[in-house]
Amino acid sequence: MEALYKEVPLEAYARLAVKKGVALEAGQMLVLRAPLEAAPFVREIVRIAYEAGAAYVHVEWSDGETGKMRYKVASEAALRTFPKWLADGYEAMAREGAAFLTVYAPDPDLLVDVPPERVALANKTVGEATKPYRALLMSDHARWSLLSAPTAAWAKKVFPDLPPAEAVRTLWRHILAASRVTGGDPLENWEKHAGALGRRVRYLNEKRYRALHFRGPGTDLVVGLPEGHVWQGGGSRDRRGIFFLPNIPTEEVYTLPHRERVDGVVAATKPLNYNGVLIDGIRLEFRDGAVVSASAKTNEAALRHLLEMDEGARRLGEVALVPDDSPISRSGVLFYNTLYDENAACHLALGKAYPTTLEGGAALDEAALLRRGANVSLVHEDFMIGSGALDVDGVTEAGDREPLLVSGRWAFDV
Repeated sequence: MEALYKEVPLEAYARLAVKKGVALEAGQMLVLRAPLEAAPFVREIVRIAYEAGAAYVHVEWSDGETGKMRYKVASEAALRTFPKWLADGYEAMAREGAAFLTVYAPDPDLLVDVPPERVALANKTVGEATKPYRALLMSDHARWSLLSAPTAAWAKKVFPDLPPAEAVRTLWRHILAASRVTGGDPLENWEKHAGALGRRVRYLNEKRYRALHFRGPGTDLVVGLPEGHVWQGGGSRDRRGIFFLPNIPTEEVYTLPHRERVDGVVAATKPLNYNGVLIDGIRLEFRDGAVVSASAKTNEAALRHLLEMDEGARRLGEVALVPDDSPISRSGVLFYNTLYDENAACHLALGKAYPTTLEGGAALDEAALLRRGANVSLVHEDFMIGSGALDVDGVTEAGDREPLLVSGRWAFDV
């Protein structure tokens, strides 16, 4: 694996992560989480971060097999345990101004032989313990960014017919292309791309639609939007107004649904990699905002455990528009990684809404967010519903319909 890294423009990719992803400032702390296999890339990030004046770079390594041992072997009491000092530490670092960068590269089949109820219990434990920390990130109090690097297991899942080294090499090419690292200067590429997404955001915010209507194979869904909803896309700004890229790559514009105004049926168009378990063929029926019927062709039990995480897990926290001709969609690659697959298709998210997608939401507590129509939950899980056969209309306050996507393509120019 390390030999393949010599073929990759690591410095350009790492510079994008540090300079644009988390927009690291001199004197700032960087918290970096990554799989062991990404060590060459991590070292490059650390070097560039210190060159940029980082006060300290804390690297937290992950190993899928080690994590799997906990799910398979640990007692139920252990699955209900998460160190308070660790949760408090992450919250403190976020409050004190650290930036958080994650190299996200899960093995899609890692937990295929682990009982889903054990995974659900462990994840709920972590979610409850780290709730204050995650709230700070989702309200953009701290800057954070998510990007990927290949691992052997992930690459083999995406390209099963290729020899292992060639699968990793091919996945690298697609990651770098999707992240706009190849084909010019990455920092300039992202300036242009963020600007283009920003123009669509401004158009949608001026429209003030009261609902979106999705129609496609297996889908006929009306998603109500709350008063004061805010469209976002291309990047975010922290509490001091500093621009950063939460996701590299990103092709979406998104806002929050009203938690009580979603009705109809929706069929997923891609599998969901949920904590190492692939859930395929998802079909959900909503009534008054809540899922009242759910099924999946594979790993339905994992879907049900997701929906049972808490009351908010059965409601939506995000609705995102992505054209079917986005670069990631045009690649024709199914990544089995939500960071990429959600940027190839329109998607919805079960669970918590981003407070920043509601006017003044970042300053509101949970009770106030609920009153305004925003969803609250321990989870936030995106699933893909877009395709070349999907139409999306915006519904005005007067009840008129205006096409936003026709056959998966944007119906308006900006």
